[in-house]
Amino acid sequence: MTHTDDDVIEAAAGQVERALADTALQPEIKAFFDEETNTVSYVVHDPDTRQCAIIDSVLDYDAASGRTSHESADPILDHIRQHDLTVEWLIETHAHADHLSAAPYLQEKLGGKLAIGREIIEVQEVFGKLFNAGSDFERDGSQFDHLFTDGETFMLGRIEGMALHVPGHTPADYAIVIGNAAFIGDTLFMPDFGTARADFPGGDARVLFRSTRRLLSLPAQTRLFMCHDYKAPGRDEYAWESSVAEQRAGNVHVKEGTSEDEFVEMRTARDRTLAMPKLIMPGVQVNMRGGHLPEPEENGVSYIKIPVNTL
Repeated sequence: MTHTDDDVIEAAAGQVERALADTALQPEIKAFFDEETNTVSYVVHDPDTRQCAIIDSVLDYDAASGRTSHESADPILDHIRQHDLTVEWLIETHAHADHLSAAPYLQEKLGGKLAIGREIIEVQEVFGKLFNAGSDFERDGSQFDHLFTDGETFMLGRIEGMALHVPGHTPADYAIVIGNAAFIGDTLFMPDFGTARADFPGGDARVLFRSTRRLLSLPAQTRLFMCHDYKAPGRDEYAWESSVAEQRAGNVHVKEGTSEDEFVEMRTARDRTLAMPKLIMPGVQVNMRGGHLPEPEENGVSYIKIPVNTL
């Protein structure tokens, strides 16, 4: 069956409204902030069944030495074990350009299914060429256990979940709605910081605007959880939770009354001033592989490629 955009948003809104009306359908959420990459990871669980999802985990990577570590992931591991949670899902909202994913490390320790949106195939095609990944690199999403489609539903214990396709930042961005909460990746930041950039390969400012409108069509009380925060000018503390109502009223880039053309003009001009993220080369190269390092070469060492004069 083919679902229209309105059908999907209506279904997501219904899920949120059911959770708002019944506290038993609201998840418990623990945030883990990595200041080095300004990334927020989440453990989301059903208090009754103790089934959980890990969203957007971080693998520490030192670009100067090429060394990885698990300082950011281990607190997630400890939290899950201390609270006797069972991992059902390890979810990536998109193939991140600003950090490496720790999903394979956490999956090895805790189990669960690694998932991302099916449009990761488009990202793999584009960046597979950019990094000259070769014919051994599969461009079919098979590095992940599950590929979400727009409007797909799933259960986290007794709590309903839904995947919403919100492209624009990349073709494969998804928001993950669980109960009354939505984990929105890079589509929106806190209201005083605005929206994600749209100038990466496959990005599109016009598409991004329409994706923000999808999210802001959810019920006003929907809790929105950001993937990043950079402390907007005048704000001294990091923050990563807002609501649909707060974003509609105050998002500096897409608040109510902002037209699509106004947004595209602003976003395009702003993106021209932005430097590439520090970890875009290792980040995308690893994350398009489901968080796995490139296959070791004949000497047993994995290598990160840095294409010159390309981005």
